[in-house]
Amino acid sequence: MKTVTVHASKDYEIRIGSGLIGTLSSPQPVFDNAASAAIISDDIVFPLYGEALQRALEAAGLTVFSFVFPHGEKEKTLSTYARALNFLAERRLSRKDLVFALGGGVAGDLAGFVAATYLRGIRYVQVPTTLLAAVDSSVGGKTAVDLEAGKNLAGAFHQPSLVVCDTDVFQTLPEEQWQSGAAETVKYGLFGNAAFYRSLRETPIRDQLEAVIGTAVTMKRDIVERDEFETGERMLLNYGHTFGHAVERLSGYTLLHGQAVAIGMASIARAAAAYGYCSRETALETEDILRRYGLPTELPFTASEMSEAMKSDKKADGGMYRLIVPEAIGACRIISVPAGEIEGWLTAGGAK
Repeated sequence: MKTVTVHASKDYEIRIGSGLIGTLSSPQPVFDNAASAAIISDDIVFPLYGEALQRALEAAGLTVFSFVFPHGEKEKTLSTYARALNFLAERRLSRKDLVFALGGGVAGDLAGFVAATYLRGIRYVQVPTTLLAAVDSSVGGKTAVDLEAGKNLAGAFHQPSLVVCDTDVFQTLPEEQWQSGAAETVKYGLFGNAAFYRSLRETPIRDQLEAVIGTAVTMKRDIVERDEFETGERMLLNYGHTFGHAVERLSGYTLLHGQAVAIGMASIARAAAAYGYCSRETALETEDILRRYGLPTELPFTASEMSEAMKSDKKADGGMYRLIVPEAIGACRIISVPAGEIEGWLTAGGAK
């Protein structure tokens, strides 16, 4: 097992290894004073791993309740959030009790926001079941649900008390979920670690899973410790996301988050090359590694459609968009682009 410790507004461990869900049957420091736990999961993940997690928590002396919601980004809403809050209240969970987020990014974001706001904040544990959630969304304390106007517009920063990455559960992932997670993994190499990028080119993620997750979460840990509330450097973690979120929304969420982010990274790299921030070779290398992992790289929408979809993005501020642009493989910078110029960037990035 590999352990990475985060020192943020709350200190916690990220545990990475095989068979870790079963280890939760032993008393953990995070269980101190807790009598009950609520598992929040979706209707695909819970039948696979919910019973094992419930058994482990009951063996540790906790009374366990399970809130299961329909899977998919379309369910990450205020309505599902309200139902989950009422579920906890009806079962009288106290501030000493725990929430367990079991699933991918949707379950983690939703459960984290529930924990952040129920009784003004209770402890929660992330148990990611997708590669994407393991390397990215389960770490760092970002929690949210979507609004009709856009993605992740209602949320809070609320650090977990523990993250448990049981690598055994990733073996059941459908191929497109592996690919989606690969996009967020490759992101770390592209924006800030050229050596990591090279290792991902030379050796498939599946063949170095524990090491890959460890590298990614260590990079994120270091950034979060320096900029927990995303006032500067942490924005680099949004590489590919400004365009990607618009793609995701325009697709009606038929594209997975990682697939949309891959398109976002490839398109911003092409645009950065066109505007002189990086070489054409950097853009081509970006596209190449994404395609190696079976990811899409072409923008399927027009610049006008994309621009309209981006208007409610959190990364737009005062008529300016903050874009993360590559300067080379392993090096990015944050720039501000006026809203009136964004369609030019989208066109340069390959928008139809």
